[in-house]
Amino acid sequence: MLILVTGGAGFVGSHIVTALMGAGHGVRVLDALLPAAHRTAPAVPDGVDWRHADVRDREAVADALRGVDAVCHQAAMVGLGKDVADAPDYVGCNDLGTAVLLAGMAEAGVRRLVLASSMVIYGEGRYECSRHGVVRPGPRRVADLEAGGFEPPCPHCGESLAAGLVGEDCPADPRNVYAATKLAQEHLAAAWARATGGRVAALRYHNVYGPGMPRDTPYAGVASLFRSALARGEAPRVFEDGGQRRDFVHVRDVAGANLAALRGMDGLPEGGLRAYNVGSGEPHTVGEMAAALAEAYGGPTSVVTGEYRLGDVRHITASSQRLRDELGWRPQVAFAEGMTAFAAAPLRVG
Repeated sequence: MLILVTGGAGFVGSHIVTALMGAGHGVRVLDALLPAAHRTAPAVPDGVDWRHADVRDREAVADALRGVDAVCHQAAMVGLGKDVADAPDYVGCNDLGTAVLLAGMAEAGVRRLVLASSMVIYGEGRYECSRHGVVRPGPRRVADLEAGGFEPPCPHCGESLAAGLVGEDCPADPRNVYAATKLAQEHLAAAWARATGGRVAALRYHNVYGPGMPRDTPYAGVASLFRSALARGEAPRVFEDGGQRRDFVHVRDVAGANLAALRGMDGLPEGGLRAYNVGSGEPHTVGEMAAALAEAYGGPTSVVTGEYRLGDVRHITASSQRLRDELGWRPQVAFAEGMTAFAAAPLRVG
């Protein structure tokens, strides 16, 4: 198959390109090389049909879709950014860009889409109260955060909650601009599928890390920020008390999930979207990740600062059982192995 990878020069996209080529697919890349993610021109693998253009450019998208069998849509602004002033850029890149791509796919008759979604659409993870069962806590209060009260309480009785795994059918509750744009991408893709008879696999990535992460940018993930600090000889700064729980999944496993979705596309519902969590199955706290990375790098030791960011959530870990059962995907990189390798891996400066 000929696969169009939007954002194929980025961190995740470039690994997907490599995996697709290794599986024998033809690959075409469309990437705007936005300055927030790229400071220098990327190295393009031999055999890739490269297009330097923005996914919001209708003519460029129409040209890139000619002869394509499926699309892996990775192009997006990621992370929390700096503040709410970034909102127009997030909505433009993520939602308008997706709308332009979907319109082009409808016109070109391309009916297979693998969409890079995110676990951030869930907001807080799954919580259970001993008195009230499964509950969804509201946004954490500034006064509580200032006082070091980072755990969300039961919204009914205020008691402590036990965090659990989120399934794909849990309700969405995006709590920042980026999360809202990722959920909107899913809704747009679902509408496109219903209108065209297309098939969509929405892969909700958890915290992706690995070689080639961008260095020193507010739009990078926490693993990149910690690794960048170590490269500067600085201690990774862990916010809150370090007890936030996440699922850190290696970028090679994310690329493998994209391959699995493409292989299983015929089994997806025609005219519908099927969501899949993509995680390692090994939840760890942010503090544990920072400590493991610092130890593998050789120091400095991470420090817990007590700082917080509004819009961050406390615990978000999810089951990837659906992806395993339906598409046969299995993560290959364990946490300890991945952190050791990541500590020695180069980051992408541009």
